[in-house]
Amino acid sequence: MSVRPAWEVRENADATRWFDVRLAFTDGAHVDALAVVAGGYVGVEDVRAQPALSLDDLAVLADWLEESLAEACGAAGSGPDPENCAGPGRRARAVWPHGAEGRWLVAQEYRAAQLDGADPVLAVMCATGHSRRKSLRLIGQARDAGLLAPRRARR
Repeated sequence: MSVRPAWEVRENADATRWFDVRLAFTDGAHVDALAVVAGGYVGVEDVRAQPALSLDDLAVLADWLEESLAEACGAAGSGPDPENCAGPGRRARAVWPHGAEGRWLVAQEYRAAQLDGADPVLAVMCATGHSRRKSLRLIGQARDAGLLAPRRARR
């Protein structure tokens, strides 16, 4: 079993963290899952298995995920440690300004990621706490406002 942090969204002292979890078996079967830890609770957002899992197998999978995520977050007991993985808050999305200020900040994040050689869309996703689709919409609004270069040069 391997557990890797995928991304994290912070708001003040609260955090929501996503993990990529992979279970590989000796017979070639494997299970890939995307788990989220927030407020001391573990949720499973996506599961892909080869071969497919039965309902009983999914119940066992939840126990394995909880133990593995507890280890990944530094907890030594049942369930993840809220201080290491996620605070008690209920809101996962960071506060992001609306309007011109928000578009300007999106453009700053986008350009900084480009200069660092990182994925600019992922940088905007991490900064805003929004989904990929919403982040792309915000990037498009920054382009429309003239804060970012057009996607395609006009001839």
